Amino acid sequence: MRVTPDRAARPTPSGRAERAAEKVAELVESVPPGSRLGTKEELRTLCGVSVGTFNEALRLLQSRGLVTVKPGPGGGLFSAEQSPMVRLGNSVLALDTQANDVADAVRIRDALDPLLIEDALWHASPADIAGLRRHIAAMEEAKDAADPVAFVHANWRLHAAIAATSPNALLSSLYTHLLDLIERHTLTVLPASDQPLGEYIAHRHELHRDLVDALDRRDRDEALRLIHEHNTTLQAADARAAHG
Repeated sequence: MRVTPDRAARPTPSGRAERAAEKVAELVESVPPGSRLGTKEELRTLCGVSVGTFNEALRLLQSRGLVTVKPGPGGGLFSAEQSPMVRLGNSVLALDTQANDVADAVRIRDALDPLLIEDALWHASPADIAGLRRHIAAMEEAKDAADPVAFVHANWRLHAAIAATSPNALLSSLYTHLLDLIERHTLTVLPASDQPLGEYIAHRHELHRDLVDALDRRDRDEALRLIHEHNTTLQAADARAAHG
């Protein structure tokens, strides 16, 4: 069947969601932070899209830290307030609240990583390694889709899976709680240096892939070297020293 020009140019659902998100983003830029934009139905009608398409647009807007949703009378969509920030390597986490708590959680998580890598070297089974590789594949998909939020969430799931291999229930539970706290308050991921965020994410994907390979080989020296390189707290300290 021959495709007519009109049909060939018809936007895809993801394209319609992106355009709806852009329209709401323009509205956000025109009002002060914290301003009420309208109800979901009012904004969906303004964008002229279906409920499903607007829900996808809303997901994009929330992942970019542009809007917040408040329930109840007087609720609806609001332009996001100024987001607190926490440094994570060469990227920045834009948070909803509790910046100090998240910064502390990142620092403690980084300190615990070598302990969990030591446990994984001894206790990760072939099935555990296969599960880690599935998380690496999810990180690769997010990298290829240029979706930094999905990437960091997949990254955190990988680390939670590494923690789950530890026989130390207290250590594993503490680490998982820290990841939950960080994930719960993260809105989006932004570049923090001259290095493009895409390049940084590609490097982090390669580092984690190599780390899982080292765990599979039971290569302790390489695994510990990589987790040291992985340490975002040390990266931030190195960056401050370089510019001091």
